[in-house]
Amino acid sequence: MKRSEFSIGKTFHCGGKRWRCTDIGTRVVAICLEAHEVVSIDTSKAKTDPGYERRRVTDDPSWFNGPPYAVEERVFDEDAMRSCSTAPAA
Repeated sequence: MKRSEFSIGKTFHCGGKRWRCTDIGTRVVAICLEAHEVVSIDTSKAKTDPGYERRRVTDDPSWFNGPPYAVEERVFDEDAMRSCSTAPAA
């Protein structure tokens, strides 16, 4: 895709994943709309207990509300934009 084909809020595909454009400048910024891993640390025990890590996968759409977004935004430069398309790969 060319930079002019992106628009904020528009979904596109890259690397076998769905992405949503969140910002456009010299580069394009987007969030991945696929299920993602959530890591939380339980520190509710005593101060000397390091706690434990809890991992889970979620596809809860509330994580994609923003800005700010609860998921990481990724920058697509000119080279990465060429790998993007408006339709999923066949």
